[in-house]
Amino acid sequence: MSEPVNEPSSIKDRYSAALMNTFGPPRLALVRGEGAHVWDEDGREYVDLFGGIAVNALGHAHPALVDAVAGQLRTLGHVSNFFTSGPQVELAERLLALLGASGRVFFTNSGTEANEAAFKMTRRTGRTRLVAMEGAFHGRTMGALALTAKAAYREPFEPLPGEVTFVPYGDAAALAAAVDDTTAAVVVEPIQGEAGVVVPPEGFLAAAREITSAHGALLWVDEVQTGVGRTGDWFAHARDGVVPDIVTLAKGLGGGVPIGAAIAVGAASTLLQPGNHGTTFGGNPVACAAALAVLDTIEKESLLAAAVERGDQLTRILLAEQEVTDVEGRGLLLGAQLADERAAQVVARAQERGFLLNNTGPARLRFAPPLTVPADDLAAFGAVWAEILEADA
Repeated sequence: MSEPVNEPSSIKDRYSAALMNTFGPPRLALVRGEGAHVWDEDGREYVDLFGGIAVNALGHAHPALVDAVAGQLRTLGHVSNFFTSGPQVELAERLLALLGASGRVFFTNSGTEANEAAFKMTRRTGRTRLVAMEGAFHGRTMGALALTAKAAYREPFEPLPGEVTFVPYGDAAALAAAVDDTTAAVVVEPIQGEAGVVVPPEGFLAAAREITSAHGALLWVDEVQTGVGRTGDWFAHARDGVVPDIVTLAKGLGGGVPIGAAIAVGAASTLLQPGNHGTTFGGNPVACAAALAVLDTIEKESLLAAAVERGDQLTRILLAEQEVTDVEGRGLLLGAQLADERAAQVVARAQERGFLLNNTGPARLRFAPPLTVPADDLAAFGAVWAEILEADA
């Protein structure tokens, strides 16, 4: 008689046997969420200051989002892009209205796919050179990866598509030197998220607009992490007074339901024609209904203003301890610089005390909680922040 096999009981234990090792072992197995709180498989509760990497704009299980998805599934779930639906058209109209420009939208399932669509738009200009930023992150698919600066992400997959020149982020003179009449586009994040929340000098986006216009190149602004209210504005670039040719969105747009968008303005909106690009799931009624619910809720609950208020509160909390030397960002997308390289230790200690956060480097923390995070949750974090930072604990 064969020996009984002891099956692993926890979700975390089962993970490594069933999933590819692309992310390493998961920190937790989460089973439930409500508002800014989540619970793991052992029943322990945490305050989510990570927000699914700036995705969960409305937190977890927001009634408006749940109702929108359930209601749309009961009505019309998927039709492919041989057909259209009311939510798809309405969402495109809403995004263009929020952008305040005439154009057209291509819907995708993620940020990297939105950037792939934008990349293909740039090829339709007849030019192949692109200029991207040092420290940039635009996704992991081959085209988006070609525009992503981090060598560890790029090198295993080279050669990558395109002729891409990287310039220092925020350096208008270097950008001007790199762009000429053979440049198809400049791609830039208004605030670099994956780099640790890095804000460029004032006037940089305006300079990028002037430089690209002078050479007939497209200005492509990647708002995948910064868009949809994350920084206290619908679009982070809005404060710079520029009108990009292309804006890409994802993450917070669906509040946890996968959706992305590539918005093209003016003449750029006609670059992709029938047969140039496609998607089976992109713009399906359920994802679009979810995104409309997110936009409606941000407006109804005044979450743009809330992002600014809660972001100011969190900044004060972070800077109250001398171990934090600087905080960058805007609204509820913040990067905290530590005095020494123990960000991973701080993340682990925060989790032990019931708070989920993220480090983007050895001495850099990133905060992107839901736009709905209550002041009391941030105050609770502030009450233990000094203890979390203790080096010898």
